[in-house]
Amino acid sequence: MTDITTLVDTYLQTWNETDDAARRALVTRVFAADADYLDPQMAGTGTDGIDAMIAGVQAQFPGHRFTLASGPDAHHDRVRFSWHLGPEGGDPIALGIDFATLDADGRMRSVTGFLEPVRA
Repeated sequence: MTDITTLVDTYLQTWNETDDAARRALVTRVFAADADYLDPQMAGTGTDGIDAMIAGVQAQFPGHRFTLASGPDAHHDRVRFSWHLGPEGGDPIALGIDFATLDADGRMRSVTGFLEPVRA
């Protein structure tokens, strides 16, 4: 998967997929087997750890969806984009910026997320 827009769209689809088997398939498509994810509130390592982390977020925020806010911007093996999390049709409850590095196959090797304040 080398098209950056498709990669980021699939990444967000992964966070929104609530079917366990379908989400797991997306995780293995988007992330390298030894990938890691880190943000101020959680971390996951490898496809098992990342899949479990995403399932935990879905349990904490049922009915909420991640949407692309801006980007992606990319150069070399680096990608950045911002996202919103909120109820469908509602105001975002979380905003973030993710930075990723890619492996030789174009999958995410490492993702670092930063959370932004949500304005009232």
